[in-house]
Amino acid sequence: MEEDLQTLCIAAGGEIFNQCVGEQEEAFSEDDAKRLMRQILEGVSFLHRNNVVHLDLKPQNILLTSVMPLGDIKIVDFGLSRVVSSQQELREIMGTPEYVAPEILNYEPISTATDMWSVGVLAYVMLTGISPFLGEDKQETFLNISQLNVSYAEEELLRRDASAQAFIQSLLCKQPQERATAEQCLHHAWLLPSTLPPQLAMEEPPAVEQQEASTIPNSGQDEPITESLQENTAEAKEEEVPLTEELVVVAAYTLGQCRQTATTPEKEAMKAKVSKRFKFEQSHFNGLQEFPGEFIY
Repeated sequence: MEEDLQTLCIAAGGEIFNQCVGEQEEAFSEDDAKRLMRQILEGVSFLHRNNVVHLDLKPQNILLTSVMPLGDIKIVDFGLSRVVSSQQELREIMGTPEYVAPEILNYEPISTATDMWSVGVLAYVMLTGISPFLGEDKQETFLNISQLNVSYAEEELLRRDASAQAFIQSLLCKQPQERATAEQCLHHAWLLPSTLPPQLAMEEPPAVEQQEASTIPNSGQDEPITESLQENTAEAKEEEVPLTEELVVVAAYTLGQCRQTATTPEKEAMKAKVSKRFKFEQSHFNGLQEFPGEFIY
């Protein structure tokens, strides 16, 4: 007799959407955003290595195990996910308007790069609380995406590390082949530990440089140059944390109401305050008639 096993996990922290649109004291710090983005990328990388694309990455589909203290993330809602193959093209129009890649709007082939566009939008939202392509209606939103109308001059973004903008720009590229992969993003300067020099974290120092360093006279320094270089390299190796093949993508349930389903006066007041920033209630192209194909509810 066949049996189906379902793995469940309580995500008591709810959606990261709550922190994305929260007040300054509730919003993510940049260090928090970097830690969670690394986890998101590890999950997306796992999917892509197994030829699976999520196709609906957004704050509502990223859950937290806890809020106080800030926990880890869980990627959920695989209702639109697909298996991609190099032998067969996949073309579908689906997703949440503010997060869809240009190739979906143009009914062009979907690939793992389609998810990476959504990761770029997600990073922008986590750092600024602003939806970069949101227009007054869906048509304006789609036009902004197609024409790559995105501002990197937002005050919230300018307060962040300059490498954060470079990270987002490496993903919000109109041509899918120009976007960074999940693995490449994990080695981006913005996501490297702040105490670790990028050149040491990215690659081992060339042996020839170490050999040349050994020929340089000490010049009365407290310690030899070669010993200092070896110690720095050893420290870098100790700081490196190997990525584990851990399945971070699980089915999950939230405790309590999520932001977009709340109906209390306080929630409605907050929603009105950020109405220009987010309009997530309608997803998956409801009622859109101009595009061919079958739409998902």
